[in-house]
Amino acid sequence: MGLFTLDEARAELARLRPIIDEVIGLRADMVELSAALTPGGRPTDLGGMPERKATEARLDELMTTIQETGAELKGVAPLLLDFPADLDGEPILLCWVEGETVLEWYHRADLGFAGRRRLP
Repeated sequence: MGLFTLDEARAELARLRPIIDEVIGLRADMVELSAALTPGGRPTDLGGMPERKATEARLDELMTTIQETGAELKGVAPLLLDFPADLDGEPILLCWVEGETVLEWYHRADLGFAGRRRLP
């Protein structure tokens, strides 16, 4: 996939919001279902193994949808997305993490999350 401009990345993030919201809800369901299925686990109204498998399949489908946009899914708890871009000729990743309302951070591709800076 190609590079994103900042406007394109922000538009893609806005388009992905319903998918992101579903991933966050399903992630919580998955954790609860998995805990209930462990020996001595507390039962849940969410179901059992069939529901866990269905939740896992749906999560995989949604994460694939996100990655097909060209965004890089770097984490799921918290959800972390990087959008390949260019800043003054330097390869960067526009970086969004769950809880942020706007895409306004980036880091050099070789530095990772710890090298995040606010966009100029």
